[in-house]
Amino acid sequence: MLDLQKKIVGKDILKDSPLFNEIHSVKQNNEQLIMMLNSRYYPNEEVLRQLEKITGQTIDSSVIVSLPFYSDFGKHITFGKDIFINQNVTFVDLGGITLEDQVLIGPGSRLITVNHLISPKNRRGLNVKPIYVKKNAWIGANVTILPGVTIGENSVVGADSTVTKDVPDNVIIIGSPAKVVRNIEEA
Repeated sequence: MLDLQKKIVGKDILKDSPLFNEIHSVKQNNEQLIMMLNSRYYPNEEVLRQLEKITGQTIDSSVIVSLPFYSDFGKHITFGKDIFINQNVTFVDLGGITLEDQVLIGPGSRLITVNHLISPKNRRGLNVKPIYVKKNAWIGANVTILPGVTIGENSVVGADSTVTKDVPDNVIIIGSPAKVVRNIEEA
């Protein structure tokens, strides 16, 4: 699946192209796995086993994911260690989402790596860019992170923010669009 990601990042994917059809085939299978994951209660160990089927990757036992969890594609999510993901988080991950160690994500947040094309005649087409969340970052409740954004190490994104640009290390950002309001300095 990483070969697919390399083929599509930063490129226009037109409707009815072979890549578009390949993406939707994987997406359809992922939707079934996500529905099964969210259909009942599972202890975290089983949640991680199910997520390994969805992502096709090994996930460290220190990761905690509260259900429900949503993903449209599933195969382009990478988890570090000691991550906490609260309930109702959505990963639109076709472009790739990387969570480094010790990331916290609040309830109702959305990480979106896909845009539709601007041209009206190609509007159903896609363009994808990866999201990176660096070590020890904290994404507050109901945050939206848009395609191509990197959240810096130790940074905090305040609740209800929309992140449209890269975030430096060790800052607090808030708003829509989110802006730096403070540096984080260790006492």
